[in-house]
Amino acid sequence: MSKRDYYEVLGVERGASEDEIRKAYRKLTRKYHPDVNKEADSEKKFKEIKEAYEVLGNQQKKAQYDRFGHADPSAGFGGGQGFDGNDFGFGDIFDMFFGGGGRRNNPNAPRQGADLEYRVQIELKDAVFGKEVDVVIPRSQTCDTCHGSGAKEGTKPETCSTCQGTGQAEVVQNTPFGRVVNRRICHTCEGKGKIIQQKCTACKGEGRVEKKKKINVKIPAGIHEGAQLRVSGEGEAGVNGGPPGDLYITILVKSHEFFIRDGDDLTCEIPITFAQATLGDEVIVPTLNGKVKLKVPAGTQTGTEFRMQGKGVPRLNGYGEGDLRVKVRLVTPRNLNDEQKEAMRAFNRVCGEYVNQEQHGGSNFFDKMKQAFRGD
Repeated sequence: MSKRDYYEVLGVERGASEDEIRKAYRKLTRKYHPDVNKEADSEKKFKEIKEAYEVLGNQQKKAQYDRFGHADPSAGFGGGQGFDGNDFGFGDIFDMFFGGGGRRNNPNAPRQGADLEYRVQIELKDAVFGKEVDVVIPRSQTCDTCHGSGAKEGTKPETCSTCQGTGQAEVVQNTPFGRVVNRRICHTCEGKGKIIQQKCTACKGEGRVEKKKKINVKIPAGIHEGAQLRVSGEGEAGVNGGPPGDLYITILVKSHEFFIRDGDDLTCEIPITFAQATLGDEVIVPTLNGKVKLKVPAGTQTGTEFRMQGKGVPRLNGYGEGDLRVKVRLVTPRNLNDEQKEAMRAFNRVCGEYVNQEQHGGSNFFDKMKQAFRGD
């Protein structure tokens, strides 16, 4: 089965910048990481994405892929398929005439490893008060056996005799413009500038191995949904002795069954009875840090909101805490017995007329309705 185009795998256009390729890679690994995505083919997609980035995220490998695709460049000039416009070297000719000059980066220069992103889901209480969590990250690490050289113990990589360590080989071509010397990726060392005669058995000559590492992450109190924590040096291993990338921990907060977060405030709703709302009472309100008492004054209406200062979320990297906003909701009693129903009727007879007058400007509500229908 033929491989998919690497640009298609990452969902970027040919000619995309390094930053665009890196962002696309981070977005896709976050989506298809096997620890997060439980779909059957997520691991396969994750490996395909990683393989594509290892090529397109490397300038030498990307240049080779742009020219040869998945084909083996060592197959020879023109790939045995006859005359090919790419092999003709128009791009190289224009480089020579207009300043390209075949310049490229040193293939043996140290390069920093790629950044990694990992998502951690925590409870609301952990977001409010902070927590330490251990995460297990699959990543490439410098091979402990060869220390990143890729060569078997007791040996070391040799400078490529074809390109003399530059990673480029010169190809002389006769063109309609004359004799032209093109510089291309050296097919002997594949642009690396070095040859490994005896490969390390642990990493197969790559200098890096896939391992899982447990990392302790301190989540600060007051952190918000979607916030990222940077763990320096815990990303992918560097190349040619370069420094490792960084690890970014993205925080996801689970919904709470009782509390809703609003900035640094917490909100909740508690039920009170008709008697409590009418006569006033002291009710118990649960918080994330224990229970507290709230004084409900007499005559409280349903939907009234009370603010309890300092009972909310600590301000991240700041001072103080948000508040707890408590909304009271009047609960209508159900399934009353005969005695309770009669008591309610008696109460209504005693205060019903007063309520109507108070709520409707001193005249009886039904009198106003009669007047409206008569057109008085």
